[in-house]
Amino acid sequence: MKQNNMLAMILAGGRGSRLHELTNKVAKPAVSYGGKYRIVDFPLSNCANSGVDIVGVLTQYESVLLNSYVAAGGRWGLDARESGVFVLPPREKADADLDVYRGTADAISQNIDFIDKYSPEYLLVLSGDHIYKMNYDKMLDYHKEMNADATIAVIEVPMKEASRFGIMNTDGNGRIVEFEEKPEHPKSNLASMGIYIFNWKLLRKILLADMKNPDSHHDFGKDVIPCLLNDNKTLAAYKFKGYWKDVGTIDSLWEANMDLIDSRNELNLNDPTWKIYTEDTPALPQYIGPNAKIDKAFITQGCVVEGEVKHSVLFTGCKVGEGAKIIDSVLMPGVEVAAGAVVQRALVADNVKIGQDAVVGSADSENIELVSKRVKGVE
Repeated sequence: MKQNNMLAMILAGGRGSRLHELTNKVAKPAVSYGGKYRIVDFPLSNCANSGVDIVGVLTQYESVLLNSYVAAGGRWGLDARESGVFVLPPREKADADLDVYRGTADAISQNIDFIDKYSPEYLLVLSGDHIYKMNYDKMLDYHKEMNADATIAVIEVPMKEASRFGIMNTDGNGRIVEFEEKPEHPKSNLASMGIYIFNWKLLRKILLADMKNPDSHHDFGKDVIPCLLNDNKTLAAYKFKGYWKDVGTIDSLWEANMDLIDSRNELNLNDPTWKIYTEDTPALPQYIGPNAKIDKAFITQGCVVEGEVKHSVLFTGCKVGEGAKIIDSVLMPGVEVAAGAVVQRALVADNVKIGQDAVVGSADSENIELVSKRVKGVE
């Protein structure tokens, strides 16, 4: 924590129920994305690249895979002597009967002892389930410049979509004067990104009071931010410009993967100055067969393609048989599509097998089809 005296806490306990079967056995931040990554790689890499050395990852739901993945802090360069990634599941304490995190703020409250060990000046609170690249050090500079008690990262969203978000209303100087959770008639289009910087001493005091409040939801948006506003504390809005995607639904996860094929995509995963670190899976290079046809696709290592792939993303170790067609689709790691099968406008979950000549999804479907179980072939 020598660099900027800021400690990060990543809220990675979400159930991600709108991702249906994808999150039946893994927490949402551990869901695969972009050929070889997991969603949680993004906030962790952002921390490493921003010089934030101590990161706590707060896990809860179906956390076995996420815990073991995150515990290997070396892959984000956060394993040096004065740095580390710490997995913090809810644990029973002698003086409290809590064994789950009751809300986003409660997850931090239950780990006050962990944070105090490092006595940071600032606390950075992050969501573990968004895809974006951001320099948190620049946000901290802005927080200091504004002499703020808390700074919230915001992004401009189309006005017609604003009612889906927590909206920050600001004065002319970038100070937040009002926070509205999913307003029916939004006054601004500045949506909260769920990224907060707090002065730790002040937040600590608020959290201790919040823990004892029986009427509280123990939530940043519902309780902590309104409390700061009511106390006339200085809340600053940090405007973020760049790619940011909440991948909370099958359609949005599919879209975020498809964005990688777009040459105008703002999320440059090849940027040597801002690397996204991930687990290195040992696999052979991809093999493209003599009769294969590839048109605008993102194909990762270990893939074997004998058929046709058009405008699709294939994760590590996928197999596409002779005469099979993959169109406008996302195949998660280890998917096998047998000869002659057609997959269109679908997201196929890890290790699913699609049988010979089977047809999955359709070109004119409104929503993306999630395929999470084996599809038998045509006999």
